[in-house]
Amino acid sequence: MCELGIDSLQPRVQKWVDRVYRELERKQLHIQPHYWLSDEWFSPLKVPGMAIPFYLAHPRLEKLEKTQMLEVEGGTQVECLRILRHEIGHVVDHAWRLKRRKKRQELFGVSSAVYPETYSPRPHSKSYVLHLDSWYAQSHPDEDFAETFAVWLTPNFPWRRRYQGWIALKKLNYVEELMKSLAGSKPLVEFEGEVDPLNSIEKTLGEHYQEKRERYAIDYPRFYDRDLRRLFSGDRDDTTLMPAAKFIRRNRSKIGSKVGRWTGVYRYAIKLVVDDMASRCKELGLRLEGDEVDSIPDFTVLLTVQTMNFVQEGRHHFSL
Repeated sequence: MCELGIDSLQPRVQKWVDRVYRELERKQLHIQPHYWLSDEWFSPLKVPGMAIPFYLAHPRLEKLEKTQMLEVEGGTQVECLRILRHEIGHVVDHAWRLKRRKKRQELFGVSSAVYPETYSPRPHSKSYVLHLDSWYAQSHPDEDFAETFAVWLTPNFPWRRRYQGWIALKKLNYVEELMKSLAGSKPLVEFEGEVDPLNSIEKTLGEHYQEKRERYAIDYPRFYDRDLRRLFSGDRDDTTLMPAAKFIRRNRSKIGSKVGRWTGVYRYAIKLVVDDMASRCKELGLRLEGDEVDSIPDFTVLLTVQTMNFVQEGRHHFSL
């Protein structure tokens, strides 16, 4: 990866970065976070800067990411701006050492809390803002702060009305007070170097994607046989009916994208569930009884339910 020979973002991505910098200036937060290319999105602890994934530096690398992981995290303007505002929330936190403040700790929790490998969100909680997918604010106090900052920074977003009656509104009001107090001031921490820059990563792209796929893979228990039997026919001898496995594989991209969009679960993980369902249907000899088009909504619901079971079991991985 260190031999890729790239050191700048694609022009459209650079425009998005510059746009968020202007949002900071409008809030009179005089900081332009240093950024560098690395293998993923992150802002290191105590470093007022952020890493941007290498695949946003070149169209061919972006295409490779799409092929390997089925999606490009930050590849669209809307998603990239959301992630940038989140990461800059970390940068501001680090630059002004906000995590040391007592009220910040009271509202968000202490930053010393251990990051678990996975977390179990409460989808209906009103204690956290909703910004990135997977109820990311619930993963750790620092992520809660960064997500709240991102909502506050988003231009023209009516957060007071959106979070009226939510506990999260107290956090948003605090962030607004805090940012007003910092307006025009100089950051306490200046740039302190890059962490894991791309030119230091001595692993191949193949190794990188193997690790990434393993990270998002699901050790998923097969407790959906009953639901598959209810949705599909058990008459394996009726060759006039389409095999359920064929139906699933033919429609998995469209259905998986929709479920991923509404649940926030990484699409590579959903793909593994869909593929396992297809394999199980083949083993059980299940076939499609009704019309293919009419069956798509029913299978979408089934996949959504299984995905939400995964969410409730607490296997959400950190991704930013």
